[in-house]
Amino acid sequence: MESPEEPKKKKIGAGFGVMLLHDGKVLLGRRHSDPEKADSELHGEGTWTMPGGKLEFGESFEDGAVRELFEETGIKATFNNIKVISLSNDRVPDAHFVTVGTLCTEFENEPKVMEPDEITEWKWFDLNALPENVFPPSMQVLKNYQNGQFYCRT
Repeated sequence: MESPEEPKKKKIGAGFGVMLLHDGKVLLGRRHSDPEKADSELHGEGTWTMPGGKLEFGESFEDGAVRELFEETGIKATFNNIKVISLSNDRVPDAHFVTVGTLCTEFENEPKVMEPDEITEWKWFDLNALPENVFPPSMQVLKNYQNGQFYCRT
């Protein structure tokens, strides 16, 4: 048990972003501008982000991506439709996550706002005309994809 004098050890989280790609366009959602509602330890309020989230204990990257994609957008994909394409080491002063970028090009349904307190809208963006304010971990997945890289030192 930790004594009151000892600082609490910070832990590294693991998460993923799902790059949903269709006809040269990627799906991004606008995070709520209220930090409490945006639900991001990496401080992504007001930014555009890919569907994704935290990896749950015992879950594969692919299963987590399928789960989060459906929970956040109502879009259905399968384990076999998800491919791991990127790895990044995302850090801010009070949080640290290893982000696994995944790619999905085969799916069913149109995106719907399933968690309106967290994501206020979903929108398709051309890969060559992304919005200005993209959540840094999502932007790293996009850059790695566009540059044909798996990992980029940050």
